[in-house]
Amino acid sequence: MNWERFKKHLLCFEDEGFSIDVSRVDFPDDFYDTLRTRMDKAFADMAQLEKGAIANPDEQRMVGHYWLRAPELAPAPAISKEISETLSQIKTFAAQVHSGQIKGEQGAFKNLLCIGIGGSALGPQFVSQALGSPKTDKLRVFFFDNTDPDGMDIVLEQLDGQLGQTLCVVISKSGSTPEPHNGMTEAKAAYAKAGLSFAKYAVATTGVGSQLDKSAQAEGFLARFPMWDWVGGRTSELCAVGLLPAALQGIDIDTLLKGAARMDELTREPTIERNPSAILALMWYFLTGGKGQKDMVILPYKDRLMLLSRYLQQLVMESLGKEKDLDGNIVNQGIAVYGNKGSTDQHAYVQQLRDGVNNFFVTFIEVLKDRNGQSVQIEPDVTAGDYLEGFLLGTREALSEKGRASITLTVKEVSAYSVGLLIALYERAVGFYASLININAYHQPGVEAGKKAAAQVLELQKAVLSHLRAHPGKPFTAEQIAKDLNLEQQTEFVFKLLNHFSVNPEKGVACTNTAHCHQTTYTSH
Repeated sequence: MNWERFKKHLLCFEDEGFSIDVSRVDFPDDFYDTLRTRMDKAFADMAQLEKGAIANPDEQRMVGHYWLRAPELAPAPAISKEISETLSQIKTFAAQVHSGQIKGEQGAFKNLLCIGIGGSALGPQFVSQALGSPKTDKLRVFFFDNTDPDGMDIVLEQLDGQLGQTLCVVISKSGSTPEPHNGMTEAKAAYAKAGLSFAKYAVATTGVGSQLDKSAQAEGFLARFPMWDWVGGRTSELCAVGLLPAALQGIDIDTLLKGAARMDELTREPTIERNPSAILALMWYFLTGGKGQKDMVILPYKDRLMLLSRYLQQLVMESLGKEKDLDGNIVNQGIAVYGNKGSTDQHAYVQQLRDGVNNFFVTFIEVLKDRNGQSVQIEPDVTAGDYLEGFLLGTREALSEKGRASITLTVKEVSAYSVGLLIALYERAVGFYASLININAYHQPGVEAGKKAAAQVLELQKAVLSHLRAHPGKPFTAEQIAKDLNLEQQTEFVFKLLNHFSVNPEKGVACTNTAHCHQTTYTSH
């Protein structure tokens, strides 16, 4: 790498404490020019999106997450007003919780249990870890982010004896998504077991008129906050989905929004060379051939940013992983995302990145500030933070020596402002890239297909269990049940469900093993 190329391809924003360096991607000097016309269209597409154009043709919805940090840009005064009023209500509610004006039956709230899935969990978890501190947090935050009973038990064990001081926020746009619904049902049972009324501890963040909204109103939840159909789950961190938990934790949500708003301003610049999200999208296009031919490795050298890769997995992969383009052609697009943190990953998969198959590119996240206050000297004039910076620069160089491409994003520190910058940077980069490859970044038909398939399996489960219970004491193999129910094509599902029944006592199903597991018999008792 040479200094002249570095100077040419380093874009700095001093006032924001942010820079992007793409000098270690070997794109030719005329690369921007070859795609300038297509980027002009991407800029125009984005401008229309922000003005309220229907950007999600499948669902006939606007896509307006950019209005969340600039309500005045919303296409209708009613939307602007609702965004501003919701933000004000979040702050008021959080202040009332912190002051003890709103409290539990056993005193002021000390804990927060967030129940959500996908964007309703990944964003809040990322921001909570990035910006939280045991020393300054107003509430300790816990999550139900799956429908795994054992996982929920682990969380409830940590809250044992403290549910009377634990506020619970249930997040679900439709109010009928299985994972948050199941988590809420489990939470209700836990509060009831502790002799507590769940409604006196519960808050709903959901679509107006949803199933959850109606039940929250009927049961008398403490509060309800809106989710709007023009905000997708993976871009919902800066609406009530993420802002309410953050505010309750004690995070400065105004500064978080300010950072995102500032990055929005920077990335509205219709000039490639001055637009960091455009540059990022073009690097993705160059490095993956515009067809997802390489994986994206997110490597932040900061423990606080460890969940950034998980957050970006959904944002990037759910947005870009599409079977068809906007013209209906089969394109099977997407970019796989993974990562953990440096320098941990240097002792894990960086060995393969340097010496193995070259099917990836790395984005290093550099944080200049080591910690608040002075650091201990590990050796004269060398701190642990100096080692961390050394590992980043050394690993980046080691990859470059083997022709492995990398992008470096630098922030001055991990703060509410810089986290807002990063969220907005990637949101717009995803939108630009989607325009470049002519796909809809704002729907998720694959996710919906998975939900439908899961629902069908649950219906099958009911049929299998009913059949067993209709013949108590009689042993059946999976093949026999499938035949009886005219489900021969689904015998494998029947077999898997029976095995699951047999090791969970609430179903009342026992199994008798044989030499060949597929001949195992199952009995309802």
